[in-house]
Amino acid sequence: MMYKQLLLGASLLGLPFLSFGQEKFATTITAADLEKHLRILAADDMEGRETGQPGQRKAAEYIASQFAAEGLKPIVKTDDGKLAYQQQFTLFKKGWGEFYINAGGKKFEYLKDFLVNGLLYLPTETKYESVFVGYGIGETNYDDYAGRDVTGKAVVMLDGEPKSADDKLLISGTNQASKWGGPNGWRAKSLLAKEKGAAQVFIISAESPEAFKQLLAQRSALQARFNRLTLKPGAENVGSVGVFMITSETASALLGTSAATLSQVTAQLAQSAKPITSSLAGSVSVKADRVEEKAQSSNVLGFIEGTDKKDEILVISAHYDHIGISADGQVNNGANDDGSGTVSVLEIAQAFAKAKAAGKGPRRSILFLTVSGEEKGLLGSEYYADMSPVIPLEKTVADLNIDMVGRVDDLHQGKSENYIYVIGSDKLSSDLHKISEAANQKYAKMELDYKYNDPKDPERIYYRSDHYNFAKHEIPIIFYFNGLHADYHRPTDDIEKIDFNLAERSARLVFYTAWEIANRDQRLVVDSHKQ
Repeated sequence: MMYKQLLLGASLLGLPFLSFGQEKFATTITAADLEKHLRILAADDMEGRETGQPGQRKAAEYIASQFAAEGLKPIVKTDDGKLAYQQQFTLFKKGWGEFYINAGGKKFEYLKDFLVNGLLYLPTETKYESVFVGYGIGETNYDDYAGRDVTGKAVVMLDGEPKSADDKLLISGTNQASKWGGPNGWRAKSLLAKEKGAAQVFIISAESPEAFKQLLAQRSALQARFNRLTLKPGAENVGSVGVFMITSETASALLGTSAATLSQVTAQLAQSAKPITSSLAGSVSVKADRVEEKAQSSNVLGFIEGTDKKDEILVISAHYDHIGISADGQVNNGANDDGSGTVSVLEIAQAFAKAKAAGKGPRRSILFLTVSGEEKGLLGSEYYADMSPVIPLEKTVADLNIDMVGRVDDLHQGKSENYIYVIGSDKLSSDLHKISEAANQKYAKMELDYKYNDPKDPERIYYRSDHYNFAKHEIPIIFYFNGLHADYHRPTDDIEKIDFNLAERSARLVFYTAWEIANRDQRLVVDSHKQ
């Protein structure tokens, strides 16, 4: 009688009788072990694990060694017919070759003396006359270009917009920035300059080298996009007009004047309610070459073969790459992004390996997939899903993807610290959503937050991590995420800020959900299309 009652209870929950006892294996996922792994993967000697760099390759070797130690099988076929843990692939790196500005007898260097917005291609050094155009604004009542022809010239302008005597912004007449001010004011200014025929645009965005360092730190992630990696070689969308962010010192050289004189002119502008025609002018030469190189990277795969349903595959994934070393030399350790997800995969793999060793291995096979290139545009998962799936995608029943767990975001500070954002569980499969809810209710008992699952949410998180390369093939997914924070893509994303107890609870929830998917009688139904 007791046997029948237990079987009935399991059936009502949608959890197979085989699953009783999985709590024993879930408890092998511990905060201490997560921290042990993360102290290695998020250490300075991993150099921020940037895709295609030595630190990424070192991290890949560590992950492969852990898969091997736990008895997971290598599954990637190599050219010599052997099996390996690493799935090697080639990336094509688009980056800057020679990129400099010559003015006033001095050579100014990219990321040291200036930044650039957008892609510029000038393979041969080209010389321009340079002129000062105040704030670079074009309004009926404030026109810096009135009576001026800047065709073919390099225009130099101030960032921001002028103020009136009562400290209001002159264009709007209020404290609210017009389209010429604020963080995106450069866009309006550069578009106008191009319409006026300017050949190059230089915006004075920092008054001192110290201020420029702060600007560089703020824009380091954006600048990294200009050294981009792709899976295929080919042309890129470049232009001949650059938009440069420069210091006052660089501007003085471009205009053939001293820093003191430029300072006087800008002070006069600040005190005037209208543009002041300035005779500041000089010359500048620019070279901006773009080159293509090859880079090698890899995904790391560990495999646990199932029993009676071994031809069906569950994928558990995370990306192990990060953004590397900042231009100012600081290491971005990426403890949360996504060291936390990677070590969660390692611990979940260990739990399933122990279950298999105890004779309670999963019915379906499980592929533990840690990918690189996520920070470069989901490249590693794209390579696996679109170009070289080791196991045919039609055999893949689901992907459970973990990215940035173990940090409480601003929205939950002082509220719940036992939560996880669950994204995508209902997008393709009603089965998957029910399993996720039931596993959490029975075992993990976390608050499942669906904020980012809302298709109207502006962050569009569903499309921003590796699971999406499975979802676009109509493979059901769940994305586990603890949210964004001030240390995102900054050198301060360090291990000391990880809540390993929260990471442990999150990883155990993934384990329980995976256990049910891997052991249930029926394959997940794909019956929803909510993307």
